[in-house]
Parts: sequence; C-alpha cells; structure tokens
Amino acid sequence: YTSSHSFSSADKFSRTWRVVLGDHNINSHEGREQYMSVSRVYLHPNWNSNNVAGGWDIALLRLSSDATLNNYVQLGALPPSGQVLPHNNPCYISGWGRTQTGGQLSAQLKQAYLPVVDHKTCSSYGWWGSTVKNSMVCAGGGSESGCQGDSGGPLNCSVGGKWVVHGVTSFVSSSGCNAYRKPTVFTRVSAYISWMNSVSVSAKDAEKLLC
Repeated sequence: YTSSHSFSSADKFSRTWRVVLGDHNINSHEGREQYMSVSRVYLHPNWNSNNVAGGWDIALLRLSSDATLNNYVQLGALPPSGQVLPHNNPCYISGWGRTQTGGQLSAQLKQAYLPVVDHKTCSSYGWWGSTVKNSMVCAGGGSESGCQGDSGGPLNCSVGGKWVVHGVTSFVSSSGCNAYRKPTVFTRVSAYISWMNSVSVSAKDAEKLLC
C-alpha cells in the first residue's frame, strides 16, 4: 500500500506503473531487485486530491504476479484495527526523500528515528491543530523528519517486540520538512484495516468470476 496523493484518479488508468522490490540504491542495479507490474490501483473512495489534510490518504496496489520473499523482500506486518500507539513509541521512517528542506533526493534508502507524538499533543494549539485528524499519526518533531519524496513510504514501529507498519507518509509543513512543532504526519494504517480487507476480498471474488 501507499498514499493516495502519489496518484490521481486519472493515473489509475492512464499510466503503466511498476513496483521495484528489494531496491536500495535507485541509481544502480544491485542484482536483488524484483520488478513487478501493477494490475490495478485502488484509491480510497473518500480521497480528495484537493485536500490532503482531509485524510483518506491511502491506496492499494495489486501486483500482476507474486513477489519472491527473501532476505531483501519481506511482508510488512499490519497492526490490529483501531490500534493507537502511545506517546514516544519508537518508530522509524524510511524512504528516498529529500535529506533537508529544498535539498536533493537521496539515491540510497535512508531511515530516521521518529517517535510517536500522541494525537492530543499533535492536534493542540501551536502544533498541527485541527489539521491532524484521528485517522492520522504524528511522529518526530525532533532533529529528524520526513520530507518531499518520502510520501507513500512506511512508518515502522516497535510494538511488543515486533516491527509493524503503523503509518504511510502523508505530509509535512509548508514551512519546511522539520518545522518547529510540526512533526511528520502519516496516514494511520490501523484506521483502514477494514477497508484494506474489503478490497482484498472483492479482488479475490473478481478472480473467481474470471476463472
């Protein structure tokens, strides 16, 4: 899955998408990449491309074939539906985004430690306020953050000794990637488990009809 704002409604049909699994340096072929075509893009039906802060910033990609799991490609663990992590829960963002506001995109995959900022704090006056919805999760606010180019990437959080994908990178402040009291905002994955399951079930039903 990824963010809806990485696509437009027209993009679902007008472009041919490719997913690269196991990549580390996007400027070189390292021999462990898996190149996968996409058979369908599912944007959340409530997504509004004119209002990223409105929420619903999540999309699912259906691969045309199965991936091969190995040391470089693994399945991401999903959280239980509705789970909300406590303040300062340890998490890491990863991506190829800009390394600073206005900077260059990174060729190599990078990660940054972004502890959770609870909703009460993140939605308070002087922070993000009402811009942040219950279906989002904030993380960071210290010396590191997400930035342009990280959108759609994961926020992996340590929960009960396991790493779980709790967020999909959504947006940062227009004042800069690491603006004061403006932690990186993610789509909260646990708010969309039911929707993801419904898409998965409908896709399987469609396969049965084609058989």
